[in-house]
Amino acid sequence: MKADNVFRVMALGDIVGDAGRKVLQMRLLHLQRKYQPDLIVANGENAAHGFGITKKIVEEFLNWGIDVITAGNHIWQRKEIFDFVDTTPQLIRPLNYPPGTPGKGFYRFEKKGMDIVVVNIMGRIYMEPIDCPFRAMDDLLASLSGEDVLILVDFHAEATSEKQLMGWHLDGRVHAVWGTHTHIPTADERILPKKTAYISDIGMCGAVYSVIGMNVSESVRRVIQHLPVRFSPATEGDLELQGILIDFDRRSKKPLLIQRLSERVSQESS
Repeated sequence: MKADNVFRVMALGDIVGDAGRKVLQMRLLHLQRKYQPDLIVANGENAAHGFGITKKIVEEFLNWGIDVITAGNHIWQRKEIFDFVDTTPQLIRPLNYPPGTPGKGFYRFEKKGMDIVVVNIMGRIYMEPIDCPFRAMDDLLASLSGEDVLILVDFHAEATSEKQLMGWHLDGRVHAVWGTHTHIPTADERILPKKTAYISDIGMCGAVYSVIGMNVSESVRRVIQHLPVRFSPATEGDLELQGILIDFDRRSKKPLLIQRLSERVSQESS
């Protein structure tokens, strides 16, 4: 049972294609009953056949109880995104895209008595050369200075070094920083010295027998044989849901616990 003084956040890793949506549909209600999260955040930039997200999928996720959908470098893959990103505040794109980019990089709202800001930022090492994520966060935090708000950050980045640097940069200034994008969960969950919960990557939701969620044989042909094959999400075999749980003290907002979450499901038994 969850203590009364705890505000619990569940963050789910990149949801990859049909397999990712399927395991989410199969296990999310069970996880909600088991862990009683007060807030659910999920990265949805790979939800539409591995690349981008559609309005139908956004509505599906929100109906399932996901409160905020974060994104990353694939956010613009589906052209229909421009029809709804400005009118769907629960879907956020990286904050450090240049001024004038559609959508917003954070979502501020209240839930269960908690004033919350969820932020999405994107790294630049081995990624697109967009605006500096560190300066973007500094500017946002300056605008929130003095406000009693729970600040949660999804840092969508390739390099673990850049992710760790962001954790140290934001330690004591935000309440949690978790990484997405590489689809591989890391084992470095911790509470930093100035009381920011941190982990470099929270993994993915998708097919276990895959290459970061993508079809193995296609990956072989593309990477090893250098053939012009388009990646598509894997769909066969077991499915896995990965993420984290973070408990915060409701009054101080300081993290009490951060732990990894992993659920494997056999499609044969479903």
